[in-house]
Amino acid sequence: MASRFDVRDARGEDPERSLPHALALTLASALVWGVAHLVTGRRIVGALLVGAFVLLGAAAAVAGLFFRPRLMELAVQPAWLSGTAGGILAIGLVWVTVVIRSYQLVRPGALSLGKSTAGGVAVTVLCFAVAVPVSWGAYNTYVYRDALTSIFQTGGGNGRPVNTKDPWNGQRRVNVLLLGGDAAANRQGVRTDSMTLASVDTKTGDTVLLSLPRNLESIPMPAGPARDRFPYGFTGDGGGTPGLLNEVYQYAEDHPDLVPGARKNQRGPELLKATISGILNQPVDYYILVDMFGFADIVDAMGGVRLKITEPIPFGQRGEVLQPGNRVLKGKEALWYGRSRTLSSDYARMGRQKCLLAAIAKQADPQTVLTRFDKLAAATKRAISTDIPQELLPAFVSLSSKVKDGSRIDSLQFVPPLISTGNPDFALIRKLTARAIAGERAQASASPSPTGTKTRPAAGASPSPSPSPSPSTKPVSLDEACPH
Repeated sequence: MASRFDVRDARGEDPERSLPHALALTLASALVWGVAHLVTGRRIVGALLVGAFVLLGAAAAVAGLFFRPRLMELAVQPAWLSGTAGGILAIGLVWVTVVIRSYQLVRPGALSLGKSTAGGVAVTVLCFAVAVPVSWGAYNTYVYRDALTSIFQTGGGNGRPVNTKDPWNGQRRVNVLLLGGDAAANRQGVRTDSMTLASVDTKTGDTVLLSLPRNLESIPMPAGPARDRFPYGFTGDGGGTPGLLNEVYQYAEDHPDLVPGARKNQRGPELLKATISGILNQPVDYYILVDMFGFADIVDAMGGVRLKITEPIPFGQRGEVLQPGNRVLKGKEALWYGRSRTLSSDYARMGRQKCLLAAIAKQADPQTVLTRFDKLAAATKRAISTDIPQELLPAFVSLSSKVKDGSRIDSLQFVPPLISTGNPDFALIRKLTARAIAGERAQASASPSPTGTKTRPAAGASPSPSPSPSPSTKPVSLDEACPH
């Protein structure tokens, strides 16, 4: 048998007219490995190639259909990502080799220069059609791994050992402090203008979001150097730092002696975690800090975020306005939507920020992530810092799937008139926190406000964040709180 499939000898046809047939067989081999080998009588090799191709496809289908949760857990493990990138490249190399060898087997024996060139170009294009998506997949896997290892460090930043067999150390709930850092060129350091403790039930995924206002005063400090310096509550340095909750992070960074043993960029998170833990009387396990200006880059990388705006919101420094209606906001517009206090208040802004984050979470679908992956990864690296260790990422992925699959997400904001920011009732804050986490749904009238008057439940509140929020003492579902 000839080393090359001779169409003229087999069929008595003119080889000048056999090139389309050869290219068709090459294309078929690119779609299903081994077709050209089988046609040319190389049955053993052809059968092996077809079997390998079918096995790979079946394995991918079965994994996607029946083992998706496990795949999601593996997708946050750097070692598996490295292996995946290498595997993708290996498959791509085999694929291109199959295409080239298939054409060699079915190519007519005598072609004119023009036909030969046309055939070579066609096969080259076909090889690129295989190589480009394979290379794209391997590259994005590498980019993803790089972003993952840049944001999440091995062992985390809290120095505690990680038990992957019991990731929550027997705890029924895991508490993650979500921070929005408002750094800018005209401001020294970072001010944590958004502070929310997400308390998640590790069994059910039910979540309570407990939000503290940026301007909370007279904050009790944790035992140790911080309380020794501020025995009667945090007062800052005076002047530009009057002693608000959003100053604790940067104050710790500027005063290393308050958090002995902590490195730069860890002092702020550690002291703020301990401070908020004391305010709410709840442990704070981990934190995630999102730089608000980097957050705008994330929104742009997503292609914008869809939101329903219920009232005009001033935007920018030129008198622009975000008009009511269903809008797709770009990064800077989304940033202003979440930060603007003009004709509004800190507390209305807190509500908008939660709705904005909820909208982004819902719209970060697989198609958006895949098509804009490199931009999203780069923006996320710039915008996010955390002490969640790499080893716990599979457990967090599993937990997040519970949160998305129908679990309830409630929100409770400690804002006026429920809580006076200038003279906070910390005993009431702790009481309401315990009640919210316990899942109680007591009527608001059962708990007096700091002024001694009865308050109304949030069920009758407007679905849009308002300048004067209802003094609700029970958590409200985000689906109820955010306009649709």
